Amino acid sequence: MPTSKKHVEFAICVANAGYDDLEVWKVYQVLPDAKAAGVGCIRVIDESGEDYLYPADRFASVDFPEVVRARLPKWQPSKGSKTLEAPIKSRRRLSA
Repeated sequence: MPTSKKHVEFAICVANAGYDDLEVWKVYQVLPDAKAAGVGCIRVIDESGEDYLYPADRFASVDFPEVVRARLPKWQPSKGSKTLEAPIKSRRRLSA
């Protein structure tokens, strides 16, 4: 049976060295971003609804069973938040 629902991706933070705003073992919703992936980054949404770029090696992708996925919050990205910028809180620049 076809469905129009988009598959929402999630990742778990496995390291936060240098990024104090990341919480290790916290589940983050991932936004698809081919340009970010091309430079080794991942775009995640935090609980405020803001999306940020981080090095992809700080996360591990996870695929939860549907019963679990239905209970996870699905944050919506803030409008106009499609830039390739590091989080302001960390004040670290990502190198390409």
